[in-house]
Amino acid sequence: MKKILLTIFMVGVMGLPYLLAKSNPLPLVLKDAQTGEVLVGASISFGKSKKLLFSDVLGKVYIPGQDENQISLRVELLGYHPRVFTLSLDQSRESPFLISLEPKSISIEEVNITASNGKLLSPLKALDLQLRPLNSSQDILRQVPGLSIAQHAGGGKAEQIFLRGFDLDHGTDIQINVDGLPVNMVSHAHGQGYADLHFLIPETVERLDFGKGPYDAEKGNFATAAFVDFQTKNALDKSLAKIEIGQFNTIRSLLMSDLSPKSNKTQAYVAAEFLGTDGYFDASQDMRRVNLFGKFSRSLGQNSLLRLSASHFQSSWNASGQIPGRAITRGEIGYFGAIDSTEGGSTSRQNVNAQFFHSFNENASLQSQVYFSRLSFDLFSNFTFFLEDPENGDQIQQTEKRDILGVNLKYSYKNENGRFPSKTDLGFNLRLDQIGDLGLFHTKNRIQILEELANGEVQELNAAFFVNHQVNLGRKLKFNAGLRLDQFTFSYSDFLNENAIKQSQQKLLPSAKLRLQYSPITKLLFYVHAGTGFHSNDSRVVLANQPSSILPVAYGLDLGFIFKPIKNVFLQAAIWGLDLEEEFVYVGDAGIVEPSGKSRRMGVDISSRIQLKPYLFVDSDVNVTHPRSLENEPGEDFIPLAPIWSASNGLTLKTNKNLSGSLRHRFLGDRPANEDYSLTAEGYHLFDFVGQYQHDSFQIQLSIENIFNVKWKEAQFETTSLLQSESAAVTEVHFTPGTPFFAKLGFTVFW
Repeated sequence: MKKILLTIFMVGVMGLPYLLAKSNPLPLVLKDAQTGEVLVGASISFGKSKKLLFSDVLGKVYIPGQDENQISLRVELLGYHPRVFTLSLDQSRESPFLISLEPKSISIEEVNITASNGKLLSPLKALDLQLRPLNSSQDILRQVPGLSIAQHAGGGKAEQIFLRGFDLDHGTDIQINVDGLPVNMVSHAHGQGYADLHFLIPETVERLDFGKGPYDAEKGNFATAAFVDFQTKNALDKSLAKIEIGQFNTIRSLLMSDLSPKSNKTQAYVAAEFLGTDGYFDASQDMRRVNLFGKFSRSLGQNSLLRLSASHFQSSWNASGQIPGRAITRGEIGYFGAIDSTEGGSTSRQNVNAQFFHSFNENASLQSQVYFSRLSFDLFSNFTFFLEDPENGDQIQQTEKRDILGVNLKYSYKNENGRFPSKTDLGFNLRLDQIGDLGLFHTKNRIQILEELANGEVQELNAAFFVNHQVNLGRKLKFNAGLRLDQFTFSYSDFLNENAIKQSQQKLLPSAKLRLQYSPITKLLFYVHAGTGFHSNDSRVVLANQPSSILPVAYGLDLGFIFKPIKNVFLQAAIWGLDLEEEFVYVGDAGIVEPSGKSRRMGVDISSRIQLKPYLFVDSDVNVTHPRSLENEPGEDFIPLAPIWSASNGLTLKTNKNLSGSLRHRFLGDRPANEDYSLTAEGYHLFDFVGQYQHDSFQIQLSIENIFNVKWKEAQFETTSLLQSESAAVTEVHFTPGTPFFAKLGFTVFW
């Protein structure tokens, strides 16, 4: 099957350029006037009909041949001054006409709504990146409307994610990528889909793309509730050095240096980050994190672009873990105390990423990528304390060492000259995970291994082919259909069983996608999205169950609209539903995930962005969900930890006098901690603040988390545990206390 998919793809790549209509278009290339970086997604309207085109990944737009000798153009991109000018069509078609755009303060008035734009929520994403300050790696994920996170292992482990009625654990039903690199880890030692984003330096983020639901043919495994793609900067407008000092002996330093030569064909920079903190717990976190990142971009002629990047991430920490409320009530520990203060871990990741973009002509282009990642993971946890081993305790160690090799190819061809402009993408994905030392051990104080519970090696291969076809039926209506085929091969070798042989299993799964967008007027757009997706199961679970549980399918439907009732108001809302053939539950003491039946979620998402004054913005995201299990009786069909109500609101001040500030509100409502809702995971309201003074050569920033010093519970779980002082086990909600009032002052120098 893999050979067949690859053959189909290569035939398409080699043959389709000859099927495209020939023309004599005028090439334009759009660039940032300050950095020289190409601009993607800029809109160009031209001619008497005001035909609309968008710049591609090379920043290029091809203006079709015209009868007249001159043509009027209007170029727009959110965050840049628009340009209107007349262009002569007599110039040579061989060298592109360069258009430079100057950056400016963002304005909601500039946001356009049109069904011909391939990115439905691009305006919302661009607005949020400028209005919501990225103060930490956690803030990066919170850029997605409706997404909440919880940290419960001292800041070193991947966050627990909540979205659309899902407790996504660390990434089971949300696909996350950085520059095309997958963040989710299949068959991970700690949980399926484990997505540790701490290797991403917040200040390097340039763009954010996200989509909710399984509706994008390019997105495969884990992209059921949503996907999130981060694009790092390709160039710096200035070099910078930053130092941040905060409570709890917190210090963070950052250096970002522009290495670009004077030639406008090359951009390069490096970034280095260090973070250290003792944390707010009674036992010191002793958190240490180092990030190194470098990126190089080079134009290879007029039609090709090469991007290379490499990074190194390393982190170590101590954790106080989840604690039982009864221990606090009895005075055995404080609110920020620990039962087992020897929890914690260490992890590292190295990435090498090569991307190549080539434009064959005005109609055909190719994007290709090869990447390699090496990861190491070592985690110590204690969920039940002395339940299993009253003498030594129940601490466990989860470890793995992983190599990932991947290839992504996408061939695009389009026809802008017909009555109904269209674009077709053909793609191929290949990912191989080689996971060694995949172990689970019963330990004591991180030192002594008392028992080997599991130890083995996993090899997991995912090959996929996708096709996506988009047709613009005029400027008001857009139709998009996609099909994806995923082939998985799972293999596992059990090192603890001398007689066991290497087990293998395969599965092929098709996924269908359909999107329809209709814009009756320029200020209003309706959309309908429908499709199927999937999340893979852990290889160890796959080989112990029937083939039907290998790739459980998700069925999704979204009905929504985007509306600008007046020039400075942007609204988006959707009613949605998502059915899953199978849920996953993480079993901490076994170190695996296991299936737990069918589920259904229905909900409403509402987002608004309002510009009250040129310098004052209000944003709000409100989400309500009805999540239920389909295989349990009413009253016992609640999905543990699935959020019901959530919201994020903000008031942002951005003046032309170098002052800016943002007051933000985070809300997550009460939710069931178990299937019959006899236990409650308590919700919270939190307020955060970031303010800064920006000068040409320096910046001063103050950030405060939880400004009202609210006592809140961040991560919560129903757990049966036994303390040393007890004779019988108790089942109750265990929790990790959330961040108290935390102030941090930063100073940045630019050059």
